[in-house]
Amino acid sequence: MPDERWPAEWMRAVLPLSVLSIVADEETYGYVIARRLDDAGFGTVKGGTLYPILGRLEDDGLVTSSWRQGEGGPGRKYFAVTPAGRAALGERTERWAAFAATTNGLFTTRKADAT
Repeated sequence: MPDERWPAEWMRAVLPLSVLSIVADEETYGYVIARRLDDAGFGTVKGGTLYPILGRLEDDGLVTSSWRQGEGGPGRKYFAVTPAGRAALGERTERWAAFAATTNGLFTTRKADAT
């Protein structure tokens, strides 16, 4: 389903956790994060959506940022997960899985009832 746009409310719910997960994999910058989201099937996530999420994650102490000189181009702002971010990722991932299982159970029950 990569050609379809996901509902905006779903994206708002899952993007912060997804971005945190990507940053936890490796220290990286916005363009790479956006590419990984696209490759994962989220579609194009624009900077106007991505950078406020990164800013909130930084404000919450879950990631840090630092500017680095670009090679032959402008500098880049790199993001890295903090210990608090890694802990939050683990806890939030477990909670998201439980939430998804709960909603999936409801939908599966409804589908079974309809047949």
